[in-house]
Formats: sequence, structure tokens, C-alpha cells
Amino acid sequence: MKKTLYFSRYLTAFWLIAAFATGTLIQGQAAAPGRALSAAETELAETITISSIKVMTAALASPEMEGRGTGQPGGDRAAAWIADKFKSYGLKPLGDKGSYLQKVEFKETTATQDTSFLVGDQMLVYGVDYGFLPQNNGNKNVSGEMVFVSYGVQSKQAGINMVEGVDLSGKVVVMTQGPPPGFPEPEWDKQKANMLILMSLVSARAAAIVIIGDGENEHPPEELISYFSRRQLSLGDEQGYPPQVPPFIYVSGAGAENLFAKSGITLKQALEQGTSRAFKPVDLKQKAKIVAKYESKKVTSSNVVGYLEGSDPKLKSEAVVFSAHYDAYGKENGKTYFGAADNALGTAEMLAVAEAFSKVSQKPKRSLVFIAVTGEEYGLYGSKYWAKNPTWDVKKVAADLNLDGIGTEVYGPVKTIVGYGGEHSTLGAMLEDVAKAYGVNVIPDPMPDEKVFYRSDHYSFVERGIPSLMLLGAPAGDKEVWIKRIKDWEKTDYHQPGDVVQPTWVWEGPETVAEVMAILGGRISENADMPSWLPSSRFSKFERGNTKEIPEEK
Repeated sequence: MKKTLYFSRYLTAFWLIAAFATGTLIQGQAAAPGRALSAAETELAETITISSIKVMTAALASPEMEGRGTGQPGGDRAAAWIADKFKSYGLKPLGDKGSYLQKVEFKETTATQDTSFLVGDQMLVYGVDYGFLPQNNGNKNVSGEMVFVSYGVQSKQAGINMVEGVDLSGKVVVMTQGPPPGFPEPEWDKQKANMLILMSLVSARAAAIVIIGDGENEHPPEELISYFSRRQLSLGDEQGYPPQVPPFIYVSGAGAENLFAKSGITLKQALEQGTSRAFKPVDLKQKAKIVAKYESKKVTSSNVVGYLEGSDPKLKSEAVVFSAHYDAYGKENGKTYFGAADNALGTAEMLAVAEAFSKVSQKPKRSLVFIAVTGEEYGLYGSKYWAKNPTWDVKKVAADLNLDGIGTEVYGPVKTIVGYGGEHSTLGAMLEDVAKAYGVNVIPDPMPDEKVFYRSDHYSFVERGIPSLMLLGAPAGDKEVWIKRIKDWEKTDYHQPGDVVQPTWVWEGPETVAEVMAILGGRISENADMPSWLPSSRFSKFERGNTKEIPEEK
């Protein structure tokens, strides 16, 4: 799953999963009220097997795939492997020039050894002490006296001005990552406080903006530095920040100690002073010299696209799309980011759905398009590219069903499903009906403030006016247990080399997720009408094929 930040696109939020214990029809237990599975649906579900999902997940997360890096040999190897799977299932190619591969061009940007951050006479270590927020606006070479402005808050109404009395022009501004203590984070985010503060510092012509943690951040600078110091990718025609925007640098706790070494106060004292409403800027009495030197080159990767033709003479021109991103962070600096839970598992589940539909006796009425997309981790790039350059008439895409997660479905048998986006379209009610047949409980987005709905590939289809869902499975039990497990895993393994297939994984969960996806997709295929936006949804004004920009949710 893509990382995202409220003023960039990379900081993750945790999914808090509420779960409820219920039985499943497939296992022979009593089902909740709802439409029972038809004979064809039962055949479809039984064709999806644990062994197939397990083998394909292991193959995609194997050392041979080298982390399936976008624009790297391992990523190309994975794309070819998935294309071979599509071919073996009898899917027709839907890529470029009669192939399964749709080529996507990227610009790869990597920091060179000339990149540096000198504080006084102390050189900080790139990737350990600091990292640059990716801006895609060229090399930077700046210097200036350092000044600490705490959280940088300026509010006449509250009587707070943390930059009062200092000319920030040409200064290296050191600020604390917000929100301040006592300020509710949801409200801070709603007000777009970080963005407004940074814009004010840019307007004041700061030479650079250095961000440090206050020890209370859920996602501290150290975590972000790990991401920002890796190679970065953007679409070949993507515009970065304007050239005049200064560099943004995250500095670790250890690195931040150096910033205050000559100021007369310690980092701890500065952070404590910074919580006062009466705080005034602190001259750090040192000069910083910052060099951001990058190497850029063109690389290519591929979406993998195939389809099963529908059986109905009229409806087969319309399609149900199944999507999952196959990319992970690849191989870099001697490390391999295997990406087993995110998202070899989701890709394997989608492949199991394709395999099942290729084997069943009753073929769906609408066509089924399967897309394994690339470049998701860097900004949903593969799905955005396909949505703008579709290989199927986008006005005839009935819906997109997407799989992307952090492996919550392997914690135990799936008893709960989240359908991200279900509140916006008729797909929500359809998911409820399928889930009831399994005795699985559908819950709404458990953390709406985190805006998970906007952070995976299904949203690229939403932007084109296509009703879409992302499915997430979770086990039964006290939700606090799973919250802790998620948080612990994100701290140690999420988007790290430790995301590998574990012997403790419970594979019945992925099987259930794949079955629910398949049956839901089958029902969409059979219905006379395509799914539609609900009148209450803010997307209801956007028709399939939409090219208008959808404004951010307020």
C-alpha cells in the first residue's frame, strides 16, 4: 500500500480493524440472512484453493523476484511471470501490440554521493541522520544561518506567532513536526495546518526547511528518512514542485542534537520551550550548508493486463475490472524489499480469481479484465496510467475491485471485511449481500480520518467516474489485539526487508477474501445494470470516462 503524507504522498496511516466472530457458509456453518450462493457461485468458490494462493504468493515474494522493483529486473521478471499465468488461464492479452504488457515510462531519481548536510563543522550522514522530501525540482545548493521556530504556528486569533521578530529570508528554518501537544491531530489535518505553515515559510523565502520530531510523533522522522533516502520514481511527464521551492529535509533525533550544539540550549530544552504559547524564535548560532545532488534516468515498467471475454452478446462489451499492484520496493543498497503481505498476497488472490473464472463451466456475461499494476508504492502510477490510457473502453468499465493491504487476512480465518468505497455506490449493498452468504461482517471504514479510500489503485478508477471497492479482510477477536499487531508489524516490517511470508500465516483468510472478490465480481457481471453512484455520494456527478479533476474531500 502506498505511503502518504498530508503534504506529500508517502506517510502511511494504520488500519484499525474491528472484528466480529461469525460462521461461514463454505465451512458448513449457519449463514447470516442474505442471498445464498448459487450452484455456479459455489463452483467458483470451490475452484479457488489455498494451495494456489500460497504457491503464487511464495513465488512473487521469492528471492528470484528481487522485491519486484518498478523499473528493475525483478519487477520485469514478475511482470513476465504474471503474463505467463494469464496466458495459462486462457486470458486474452490487453496490453501493447497484442501482448499482456502495457509499458509505463518513469523517471528514476537517486541522490548522489555529492549530497550533503553540513552543520557548522559537523557532517550529517545521508539516509541515517537526514533525508530529503522528494520534490522533483532539481539539484539544490543552499546555505544560511539556522533559526528554530518550533511548530511555526502563526495565529492572530489565538495570539500565537512562533516566527515573530525574525527575518526568515535566506535562513535555514528548523521546525518541529506537528501537531503541537494538546492539538487534536484530526483537527490539525482538517485545517491543513502543516501545508499552511510550510507555505508561509516558503513565502518568507527560507533557504531550506528542516523538520525534526518532538518525540511524540506516531511516524517520527527516522521512519520517513528510511523512505526518502531510497530511489524515487515519477511518471516521465510529471511536474515536480516549482524550482523556487526550497529543499525540505527531515532530520533524526540524533542528527537534531547537532543543530542545537552551539545554541546555548539542548534539543530537549528547545522542544520544551517550543510548547509555550509565548515561544519566540531561537537563533541556533550555526550555519548550515545543504547540497542535494541527484542523478536521473529513464526506466520502464509494465502493467500486466488480460481479459476473459463475456458470454453475453450485448454485455460482453462491458467489463468488470479486478486489480492489485504487484510492485514492491525492489532491491536497493544491498537490501531486498520482498513485499510479501504488501502486495504479493493481494496479487496472488487476484490471480486465483482469474484462474477460477477460467475453469468454471458457467462463464460470466460481462467480460472480466485483470490488471496487475506497477508503480503503486510511488504514487498509484500504474493504475493512473492505465486509467488515462485504458486498453478497454473506460466508459464500459462496470466497476473496479481492488486488493491491497498489509496482510490482516492472514491473522486468522476472515470474519470481517472492510469495503473501502462501499458507502459511495451500489457496490456497498452488493458486498453486504455476498458477505452475509459467508457469515462475514462488513464494517465501514474504521478510520475515516486516515482516508485509506484515496490511497490505493481503486481510486484511479474512481477518478474516471467508475464505482470501485478495495477489499480488506480481518479476523475475529478483540480489535485492540489486532491494532497492536498491526502497529508492531508496521514498525518492524512494513515496506522493509522483513515483509516476507511467515510460517504462522493462516491461509484460510486469503482464500475467503479471494472468494468474496470473485463472487462479487461475478454478480456485477450478471446484473442487467452496471453499478452506480449513490445520490448521497460526492462522486455522483461524475460519469464513467470523467476527465475533470475531482476536488479533495473537505
